[in-house]
Amino acid sequence: MSELTPITPDSTSAEALDSVGNNPSESAIVSGDRTAKTRQLLGMKGASPGETSIWKIRLQLMKPITWIPLIWGVVCGAASSGNYTWTLENVLKVAACMFLAGPLMTGYTQILNDYYDREIDAINEPYRPIPSGAISLTQVITQIWVLLIAGIGLAFLLDVWAGHQFPTITAIAIIGSFIAYIYSAPPLKLKQNGWLGSYALGASYITLPWSTGHALFGDLNSTVVILTMFYSLAGLGIAIVNDFKSVEGDRQLGLNSLPVMFGITTAAWICVLTIDIFQGLIAAYLVSINEYLYAAILVLLIIPQMVLQNIYFLRDPVANDVKYQASAQPFLVLGMLVVGLALGHAGI
Repeated sequence: MSELTPITPDSTSAEALDSVGNNPSESAIVSGDRTAKTRQLLGMKGASPGETSIWKIRLQLMKPITWIPLIWGVVCGAASSGNYTWTLENVLKVAACMFLAGPLMTGYTQILNDYYDREIDAINEPYRPIPSGAISLTQVITQIWVLLIAGIGLAFLLDVWAGHQFPTITAIAIIGSFIAYIYSAPPLKLKQNGWLGSYALGASYITLPWSTGHALFGDLNSTVVILTMFYSLAGLGIAIVNDFKSVEGDRQLGLNSLPVMFGITTAAWICVLTIDIFQGLIAAYLVSINEYLYAAILVLLIIPQMVLQNIYFLRDPVANDVKYQASAQPFLVLGMLVVGLALGHAGI
């Protein structure tokens, strides 16, 4: 019997267990298939095609794995306002704001990017819904508009709920949707330039959700906006990590991502230095406003990131990009919350 031949257990559960134990390759294949399908559903690298449910395909396009940093950014913004309290109304406000930042606006951004990147994805990620032919372009365009309109509509309702005279959250949503468009779509297509594209992505992951969460519970001011835009330079490094998986397609289609412009090794060093240096400068800012404890905690969260950069990313950024992000980014996002709490404590 071949190793790949399916085995049907005879009569007892013990025999069934024995048959699986004697054919570990079959179990590994089933497990690998499930893992690939999960990756496809979440929008991760290393997925597989074959999904037929239109709703799962629509979810794949929205890449749920990418919602997490923006949802977290809302939490950091609420913390930095200094006004968040644990009431039912505030919990509902935050939940609605997270839905805005994650499924709606990030979902819109990801589908828009997939639509304009369908030629690149046909090279780098042919299992994605659009290049694999799992969904038509008409359906994709419809989903883009539905998410955009729903996002701006929810942003306006949050402004009303917060009692804003000026619709701050709506303005942020419109700005964010515009940045998403010029990031992905010609003629500007910011992602064609490694620096502009990476910073636009970093700012979208930090400044926009952070400002939204802050505005929901407090008065959004220039200090918070400027500081989070500066913090987004660390996010630029995170954005560069995402470019390594697409380097082959970027080269073929002439997109100047940093790995294409500088080579794999140099781009990897640019990536880790921007992540570490700008977090360190934020820690120095916290010292300058006398938030010493928060500054110390932030520094302690930077150290394991540096260790993981050396263990995984710098040794092979193409093979270890996902592993590095999974292990190091929790420390970065915890650092964001520390900064948010520090700003709220300082009354910035």
